[in-house]
Amino acid sequence: MKSFTLIILCAGFGSRMLNLTSNTPKPLLKYKNKILLKNTIDFFTNIGCDEILINTHYLHNKIKKYLDKNFKDYPIQIIYEKSILGTGGGVKNIFKHTNRKKICVVNSDIFWTKKNKPYIKYFLNNYQDVSHCKILLSKDINFLGLKKENGDFNLKRNVVTNWKSKNEKLYYSGLQIVSKNIFNNRKKIFTMNEIWTKLIKKKQIKGYVIPSKIRHIGDKKSILEN
Repeated sequence: MKSFTLIILCAGFGSRMLNLTSNTPKPLLKYKNKILLKNTIDFFTNIGCDEILINTHYLHNKIKKYLDKNFKDYPIQIIYEKSILGTGGGVKNIFKHTNRKKICVVNSDIFWTKKNKPYIKYFLNNYQDVSHCKILLSKDINFLGLKKENGDFNLKRNVVTNWKSKNEKLYYSGLQIVSKNIFNNRKKIFTMNEIWTKLIKKKQIKGYVIPSKIRHIGDKKSILEN
């Protein structure tokens, strides 16, 4: 597949991890003896990513030190946020540091495996054609680790809508493709949920349900699970 740019969101405090993130940023925690951030970088560079941008805030010096030591020859750029910009504001800000108008955004707390590879490649195929936003979804049975009681979204004819109690539970997998234009006229600090809400009303979010299992390392319990 063609090369692509990836944003890894690493600015959060990891508050659900309790004492595990007191001195270690969540992206540097280990699951199955592998550091989450390394797992993400290895997975996406293996399928064609040639530019990585990482936003940081909490314990940012530890993330920078780790990357400088272990990935000095990789095309990685660290964008430090002096103040938290929110998930949406963080992505909008990163567009200042790349020439590409369409980029992939991934949360740092998803543990990707070889079984995910063919489906992620399919999801990213022709990603330049995404006009607004495309999100990767997972069925309840395949979404492991931390998840809410209610679903995140519904999908009908590949168009994402809001989840309702009668719908099958679909969760956001932590991966999306976004176009720079969806951030036009936005304030500095905001969440991606605000963007999604606006786009859903206009039927401008596409979706794809991944058939393989996805693991969300979102709290202390999920990092201890096998």
